[in-house]
Amino acid sequence: MSIVLDQISKRFGGRWVVDNVSLEVADKELFVLLGSSGSGKSTILRMIAGLTEPTRGRVLLHGTDVTHLPPQQRGTGFVFQNYSLFRHMTVAENIEFGLRIRKSPKEERTRRREQLLDLVGLAGFGGRYAPQLSGGQQQRVALARALVYEPDVLLLDEPFGALDVKIRAQLRRVLKEIQQRLGVTTILVTHDQEEAFELADRIGVVERGRLLEVGRSEELYERPRSLFAATFLGAGTVLVGRARDGQARFGSLTLPIPDDAPHDEGAPVQLLFRPEHVALGAEAPTDIPVLGKGSILEQSFAGPLRRVRLRLPKLSATRQIAPAPPFGEEGLLVDAAFPSEAGLNEQELWVGLRAWTVLTQPDPHLLVCDSGDGPTTPLAITRLLAERLRAKTTVLAVAEDPDRAEALRAKLSPRVEAA
Repeated sequence: MSIVLDQISKRFGGRWVVDNVSLEVADKELFVLLGSSGSGKSTILRMIAGLTEPTRGRVLLHGTDVTHLPPQQRGTGFVFQNYSLFRHMTVAENIEFGLRIRKSPKEERTRRREQLLDLVGLAGFGGRYAPQLSGGQQQRVALARALVYEPDVLLLDEPFGALDVKIRAQLRRVLKEIQQRLGVTTILVTHDQEEAFELADRIGVVERGRLLEVGRSEELYERPRSLFAATFLGAGTVLVGRARDGQARFGSLTLPIPDDAPHDEGAPVQLLFRPEHVALGAEAPTDIPVLGKGSILEQSFAGPLRRVRLRLPKLSATRQIAPAPPFGEEGLLVDAAFPSEAGLNEQELWVGLRAWTVLTQPDPHLLVCDSGDGPTTPLAITRLLAERLRAKTTVLAVAEDPDRAEALRAKLSPRVEAA
């Protein structure tokens, strides 16, 4: 394995921004860390590069423990979102910079510089300065500079985030071609699922500092295990019912629970179905499960697809998570997608399911109340329970006067840490 992360964690100001992440990235693989802003994915990348040191855990590159080595001794190339080019240097000087500080011979610097300028499509641009280049061209220079000394690992932190849509699409193709041609092991960080799907050999989904799932694009989209991955990787409807007698029940709708997603009797069951999995018709289908008959709330044209939202009667003992229902909404909201050329001649349609996914049983969630005073024993016991149950925990305190809320919060933080 080119990259191994062994239970790495990072703490900033009393908060774990990366929490016990373990990961293996194979040689020549293009791996994407996907998550929302503030999820900890860039911090993971910086710990691999040596720009941030883990609070605990190890980083291994090609079998060598580099956890405490400086960045220049790790053999990694790093590309930032904001290019970070030296504005007083020409393109050629920017690209050569890494070789120059390594005291490489001039002939070698020139050879590698021209080779990479051609590789990133900027042959003949060596004499220009950063202000004379477009954003896309500057990012190509940044990529060439990161590759010039032939790093073992290439790390890219939101490299296309500051570019417009068309340029981003072009540079994604360029990056994929270069990565495959050079065979360099690469980790890219992004919050853009389309970018992840297009580039990744595998994707790791990150939320609140934790690596939730790892898999190929198709696997994560079609069979996500967690609620976050299900809703973050594309649109879809998520309903919560109950496990009864080995079946998932959502009002009158009963579906089998697959063997790879077992649920305890009476446990909540989360059901996901994508818009393309929804079947619409003037007549109730007889060969697939039926959600009910709904009325069209809105529809929109999206090129090859037409997107439709319908309201159905609420299913008993069923709660909807996505799409998030507006406050006071009594019905069930379902999103569907079908080819644009297929017209809709009815305002009310039957809704059936061609496919669906039952997510894995959610982890328990513990709630502990704390006054901010007295012994911290309840907090310590909750921590032990949370570790045994792999549960999330919320600490609740109540301030009778809103003006005292911040003071109470300040008292709670050290108590929680002490426990």
